[in-house]
Amino acid sequence: MTRDKAISSSELATLWMTYQEKTMIQRILEYFIEDTEDEQAKEILQDTHANVLSYVDRITGILESEGAVIPIGFTEKDVHTGVPKLFDNHFDIMFLRLLTEISMGLHTLHLSMSHRNDLILLYKDLSVFAQGVYDKCVDYLQERDVLPSPPSVTMPQTIEFADGPSYMSGLNLFSEKRALNTVEVSFLYFAIETNVFGMQLMTGFAQVANEPEVKKYFVKGKELSKKIVSDFTGVLIQSDIQPPSTWGANATDSTVAPFSDKLMMYCTSLFCNFGLGSNAVGTAFSLRSDLPLKLVDKAKDILTYGQDGGKLMAKNGWLEQPPSMEDRNKLIK
Repeated sequence: MTRDKAISSSELATLWMTYQEKTMIQRILEYFIEDTEDEQAKEILQDTHANVLSYVDRITGILESEGAVIPIGFTEKDVHTGVPKLFDNHFDIMFLRLLTEISMGLHTLHLSMSHRNDLILLYKDLSVFAQGVYDKCVDYLQERDVLPSPPSVTMPQTIEFADGPSYMSGLNLFSEKRALNTVEVSFLYFAIETNVFGMQLMTGFAQVANEPEVKKYFVKGKELSKKIVSDFTGVLIQSDIQPPSTWGANATDSTVAPFSDKLMMYCTSLFCNFGLGSNAVGTAFSLRSDLPLKLVDKAKDILTYGQDGGKLMAKNGWLEQPPSMEDRNKLIK
């Protein structure tokens, strides 16, 4: 396939972000492959790791062919295998499932930002790969009955339209709020599910973080996830909807770090960005007027938390800068 033009700033940005994410996933998988006792889980993790390595090499080749410096990303210094288990069984596949959800969204976005044929093909291939991994994770977790299922619903028999502005009501304390619709439930349920996972992840990270400030940051993240779970669970219960049950996979009492503080901070930053994007979509599609306000309020908290994390990473020299436009600007002056 021919490359008929140089890489654009947007395309360079997507390659840089993908390299950061894939090298992080590579290191996380290296720990879980060593840690898991389940042969089927190990097979999923090993197969995913081999493919991630091939995509890291592919991105490296593209950058080298363009004369671009290769990012540092995450190296063998950021993972410590052979340490005590930090999480119970099944957490590894739950973790991979969530990372793959994030990857699917990023690959779709990056595909839309690419114009060169080789990069379009790269993100198409990554999308297919990520979907395959996601399917394997879901099948694995469902077979073991550890993946909470959204509430069942009676199939609609008629077409209905909103009965006027009252359909949007939700802020008036003296009027009855209508029942949640299935679109609203889906976003609330998803937010609860991901933040239940986030609580356990932040618990584990807080136990093993080396820097005191980083440890405090993860504890703060745990409390934020807990607050989101509590608030959104209350909304579901008000509509007589059963919230997601908690998973069996939890953090152990280990205090030995499998990952560097740098990797754990970047991973948390990635989840914050994912949470902001999910909240934005949920806000746009929630029609009951009280729900967008709740989602926006939580988005503000997530944004503040993420910004605090960025400052902490910069303070400790862990924030690798994306490629700058400064050199180009110098050339055209």
